[in-house]
Order: sequence, then structure tokens, then C-alpha cells
Amino acid sequence: MRHSVRTRHAVSLLPFALAAALAAGTVHAETPDNGALADLSLEQLGDLVITSLSRQEEPLSGAPASVYIISASDIHRSGAHNLPQALRLAPNLQVTQVDARNYAVTARGYNSPFENKLLVLIDGRTIYSPLFSGVFWDVQDVVMEDIERIEVISGPGATIWGANAVNGVINIITRSARDSQGALLSGVAGEHEQYGTLRYGGALGGGGYYRVYGKSAVAGDTETSARKSSQTGWRRSQTGFRADWEQERGGLTVSGDAYQGALHQPNTANILVSGANLLGRLSRKLADNSDLQVELIADHTERNQPLAFAERLDTLQVEAQHSIRLGQRHNLAWGGGYRYAWDRVDNGPLFGFLPPDLRLHWGNLFAQDEITLSPTVRLTAGLKAEHNNYTGMEYLPSTRLAWTPDSKRLVWASLSRSVRAPSRTDRDFYAPSKPLIVAGKPFFVYGGGPDFQSEVARVLELGYRAQPHPNWNYSVTAFYGRYDGLRTLEPQPGGTRLFSNMADGHTRGVELWGVWQAQPRWRLTGGLVVQHVDTQLAAGSHDVGGVVTNDPNRHWTLRSSYEVSDHNQFDVTWRYTSQLPSPVVPAYYDADVQWLWRPRPTVELALVGQNLVHARHLEFGAAPNRSVIERSVLLTLTLRF
Repeated sequence: MRHSVRTRHAVSLLPFALAAALAAGTVHAETPDNGALADLSLEQLGDLVITSLSRQEEPLSGAPASVYIISASDIHRSGAHNLPQALRLAPNLQVTQVDARNYAVTARGYNSPFENKLLVLIDGRTIYSPLFSGVFWDVQDVVMEDIERIEVISGPGATIWGANAVNGVINIITRSARDSQGALLSGVAGEHEQYGTLRYGGALGGGGYYRVYGKSAVAGDTETSARKSSQTGWRRSQTGFRADWEQERGGLTVSGDAYQGALHQPNTANILVSGANLLGRLSRKLADNSDLQVELIADHTERNQPLAFAERLDTLQVEAQHSIRLGQRHNLAWGGGYRYAWDRVDNGPLFGFLPPDLRLHWGNLFAQDEITLSPTVRLTAGLKAEHNNYTGMEYLPSTRLAWTPDSKRLVWASLSRSVRAPSRTDRDFYAPSKPLIVAGKPFFVYGGGPDFQSEVARVLELGYRAQPHPNWNYSVTAFYGRYDGLRTLEPQPGGTRLFSNMADGHTRGVELWGVWQAQPRWRLTGGLVVQHVDTQLAAGSHDVGGVVTNDPNRHWTLRSSYEVSDHNQFDVTWRYTSQLPSPVVPAYYDADVQWLWRPRPTVELALVGQNLVHARHLEFGAAPNRSVIERSVLLTLTLRF
């Protein structure tokens, strides 16, 4: 039987907490605005401002890219209580739950828990690991109520964000401290999971505002398909703050977080994780047509994985950007940045990284100009030059063309080059960590490729976005990508296997989504992705497992958001994923449901059902040790003071 956490006591306390909240005549309470976007018309939603495409503010309706916004209202109404669950709401992402703590989050193919072609940021802070160029989702967390929006771009973003923004960019943007004043207390209780959050916001001198928070969570193990414990449960606690000073000609943001936790793993001691980060961002309006932004980031992470490795990573980053409008035709953004990382690994007996200590450097310069060719046609051209330890200088160009025949339609096209730069796994990984001695010579079973180069993607996109009626809109994007130098694992004379670049790939597909305001109180949102991923080995390759991908040919989502009354909301999300080919995972349907009751403006009680179609289903992995994902029911209580 699946191992569950102790939640009965927490659930039994919820009615008493609710009664106390109803009886209390609270004043100065923070009024929830999580439903604010639900009150916007579809035209107003199209005018929402995004920043992740060009690092400048621009309306979503005019953005020449495949961009989807997950709003605070979407997250609130879905019942999502962690970041991967919230990301399921984006139709242009494929989100797969591997077990209790691991997820695979991808766009446009190359699906894997070790996905390495997607750049993920929290408030502009990169969270991927240089060990494998992917994200450890088991240590990424924010206060879900503090998310303002999540901007999801499927397709390359390397000209703006650099290497690894190959198949997409996810930017999780939290709200200003000014918009999170007062106290918030939130609890989630389920058979296998518990979450608790306390946050408080107040005013500072000089027009500033702040918030501080603490959050704790625990989850039990999932079961494998053989009905044994997967030993992938976890517990984690996190605290943090944010302060904002906003003035007429600029602003300052300072934020930070610290976390620690223990993650279960099979047949050995827990993985111990901890970390802290600090961000400072200064923006200044130099003139009516000129803006400057400077950002400083410090990040520290530790991960101690018994029998494998223990890593300590310290990162410092500085970025600067200047935006200026030149005449009536040019909107220029240019800037640069430098990132330094000191990676220290204590190698375990099974595998290691050689050298164990490495100092990594990235430097970049970029420029992008949006040129108004006519009142209805815009051309955006940009180039980033980025230098890294392993391959030296990489050039990342892109061109986007946008045609707006009227205020309701946008036709766009883009052509770009991006790279996935080598990670420490590609170059420095060895197993075992100390070489075996065979015939008097050192021998590694697996090794990083000393000549491993960047994987290169060239992508063509065509898109159309329209709002033919005040009550519905849609977006369609067709894409084709060519990938050169994909990673393979090649046998060498003597038996060692080294990482190399002896595979090529092609992806093609269509992304489609739309919104229909069926009635004033009822909104439907749907999305479909149809894709084909084809990978071929180069002549002479004898790959034994380097190409990692397992992609569905199609997946879709459909969400219904219904305002039952002024105090009740009912939301259903259906989703479908076609069969994964290797290892085979059967196609599956599933559904999540939330009923939310708001008896007072500052009190919310929600009943959430997740994965309701099947008692147990598979999403990823190979038999017999892959986890099954179970049906679950959770109760959420949120109080604002």
C-alpha cells in the first residue's frame, strides 16, 4: 500500500479553523484578487502585458511567438499546489509526473526527467543545474498565491535568454509586494500530501512595501507498478521575503528565499537538499524613450545524494539591459551579462565528476531591434554572442516578422538558431568515480566526452492569432525544427562508453489553443498539440543509450470554469496524452476538479480531486519499478487578514 503522511489530525482541525474565521470580524483583511482575470473580457486578456519574449513590455495580442499565459486566476481555480501542477495548465507544455517528487516538463519533444532544452526562470532567475542542464523540480517552490502569472513560450528564446532556451522558456513571475499586503494563512490536507503557508505583507518608508513568508510541505511515497513503495516521498520547508520600492521614474526590487528538505530514495539514506538565493533588480527611466535595468543574483544550492554524489554550487550573476526608441521606426534593446559558478562535487563510489571542483564562466552580449516597416508590419532581428567554458563563443540569432492586418488578427513567422551547451554530465561525468584497473590500465565504464560540442537547433515557426468574436479567440502555431549533434553514448575500443554528438533530429507539429466565453459565468479553455519527433543516428554511431526522449504524438487539455454563484466556483480540467513509445506507456485520460466556496471575502474552502478518472495510472518510466499515479482528494483552507 502507498505510504501516506499523517493528515487525519490536520483535516479534523479544518472545520474548527473555518468556524473561527467566520466568527472573527477581521479588519484590514487582504481581499483576494486571484479571480480578477476571470472578470476580464477576452479583449482585455489579449492586452495583458508580457516581458519574457523581448525583455520589454508588449501586449500578448501582438507578440510574434507561441506564448501562453497561466494567470493567477487559472492557478487558483485549478487547485494546483506545486509548480509542475500549475504548468499543466499551459497547452504548449508536456508535464509528466514520474513519481512523488520527480516530473518531466518539456515543450516540443525530447521528453525526459532529465530534460535539458527548456529554460526555466523564477522572476528572471535561472534555476537550471549545470550538472545536466535541467531543473531539479523537487527543490523548486514558491507561494502559489503570490504568482502573478507564468509566461510560457514554446520555441527558441536563445537570442534573449541564451543557451539552453532551445525548445522553450518558462518565466514564473511573482507579484509585487504592494499587491500582497496583510496576512495569508493557507493549508492543504490530503491522504498523501500536506502543505502549509503563512505570509505577511506590510508597508515600508519611502513608498516601499514588503512581504515575508514561511512554507512547509510533506508527501508520501508513491507505489511502483509492482505494488512496492517507490521511496520517492519528501519533506521540505522554505522561507523568504520580497521588498519593492516603486517611484515615478523607476523602482527597486529585493527578494530572497532559503529552503531545506529531505527526499526519499530507494534502499539508502535520504537525499538532503538546501539552498538560498538573493536577487536585486533596479529599473530606471532615463528619458521618455529610454529605460535601464540592472540585475544582481546570488544563488547557493547543496544536494547530498548518498552513494551518488554531494554537490555545492555557488552562482553569481549580473545582467544589464538598455532599451531605447530611436525615431518612429526602431525600438532597440541591448545589453549583456556575466555569470560565475563554483561547482564542488564530493564523488560517491558509483559515479563522479572529474575534476570534482570546477569554476564555470558565461559571458554574453546581445542586441535586438524591432523595426516598424509599415503601420501593419514589424520586423524584429536580434543576435546574442555567448561564451562558455566548454565550447567558447556561440552565436544565437533570430528573426521575427509580424503582420497585423487589423486589431483582431496577427500573422507571424520566425527563424532562429539556438544551442544546448554542454553540461558537466556531457564532459566531466565518469562511472565508477575511481577507475578500475584492467590489464594494468585505468578503465571507466562510462565517461564524459572530451570533445562533446553544443547541440544545435534551427527552428522555423509560422503562427496566427485572432479574436473573430468578442466571446472567443484562438492561436495556431506550426513549427519545424532541425537538431544537429544530439547526444549519444558511444562504445570505445577497450569497452569504455563516452558521450558524443552522433545523432540528428527533426521535430514538426502544430500547437492550437483557444478560449470561449460561453456564458457570462462560464468560460471554456482548450488546447491541442500534435507533434512528430524523429531522431536518426549518424553514420558510424553505435549509440547505447545517449539519446533520451519518449514523446507522445499528441496531447490535449480542456478546462471549464463556472461561477455557480457569487460565493461558489466549480472548475474541471480534462487532459489526454497519447501513448509513449519507448518504454511504452499506454495513452490515458484524466481529470482534476475543484469546488471552491467563499463564505466571506477573506475565507475560502476548496475541495480538490486530482487524477479522478483512474484509481491508478502510469505516466512515465519502465516496468517494473515505474511509479503509478493515484487518485487523490485534498481539502484547502485559505484565510486572509
